[in-house]
Amino acid sequence: MLYDFFKFMAFKMDAEKAHELSIKALSNFPLAMADAFGGDIEDLKKYQVKLNSMNWSFPVGLAAGLDKNAKAINFFSRIPFGAVEVGTVTPLAQIGNDRPRLFRYIEEESLRNCMGFNNDGAEKILRNIQASDRVGKILGVNLGKNKTTSAEEAHLDYLKLFKTFKDHCDYLVINVSSPNTPGLRDLQRHESMREIFESLEDERKTCRTPLFIKISPDLPLDSLEGIVSLASEFKLSGIIATNTTIMEDRGIGGVSGKLLTEKGRLVRERLLEIMKDTPELDFIGVGGISNFSDVWDFWKSGGKACQIYSSFIFQGPSVLQDIKSGIDEKLKVNDLNNLEELFKNIKDCH
Repeated sequence: MLYDFFKFMAFKMDAEKAHELSIKALSNFPLAMADAFGGDIEDLKKYQVKLNSMNWSFPVGLAAGLDKNAKAINFFSRIPFGAVEVGTVTPLAQIGNDRPRLFRYIEEESLRNCMGFNNDGAEKILRNIQASDRVGKILGVNLGKNKTTSAEEAHLDYLKLFKTFKDHCDYLVINVSSPNTPGLRDLQRHESMREIFESLEDERKTCRTPLFIKISPDLPLDSLEGIVSLASEFKLSGIIATNTTIMEDRGIGGVSGKLLTEKGRLVRERLLEIMKDTPELDFIGVGGISNFSDVWDFWKSGGKACQIYSSFIFQGPSVLQDIKSGIDEKLKVNDLNNLEELFKNIKDCH
């Protein structure tokens, strides 16, 4: 009921203005807001997800983009997210693209954004992270290059960001898949990704912070095997799929939410099939995941940890409680005690 009123008021405003005011409220009153929206889940062992590189207290995390500047970590860590990913952060602050740049498709529970990596820059975001209290929750930082940085020098931005955040979070994400920074998606070419990973090699020899790459849903399916091979070659921790999708009939920018569900599912299923040969790589699913049914499909395909963004905007914290209820029901009907048992027996579960 509380979120319904919150959403009713917010959706009367410009989408980005509502977002800014929401983050300000969550930042200023994190504990009160978390309590008002139901608080966290107590039975951590029951819902814990164990990956190769880290353990999440719940199988659903917050995707990057919602808390760009790491201002509301204290709130998001106190509701049932298993992990919180902030950013995208660039080395220098940048204002992003011209407004309006965030649009709602209410009936389709989807968003389109052409933000352009607007953020306060690495230095300020690091201070926000250091000042936060995430009560033991997993924290990820999503990294991107500045708009003014050329493709030839992009690896230097990622190296600078890696050095800045590697000791202050639980995992890092190389973002080369947003459609809103000119030329960024070109960095998904194997030779460009190779240059980025090679630039990080020396730092990673003395750093155990897990490193992921986030990819676009618009890549040809036949290119995914090469990305998995590259991730394995450079001993990345895993892959996150997918970012937003381009839908030219909707306008410029990237579309998220239910309009992305089918495309995101196809890419994830193909990646999970390929990654059966690379069990050392973790996989985090994101893009169009809106309910327990979507999560269940992801698990049946071989996934474990996933993220949401748009569904949180449209449904609020209740989406997490609904997923929790779905988990409880699956554990009950299959006579299982926790998610670890469910994943071991997933082929036989119904």
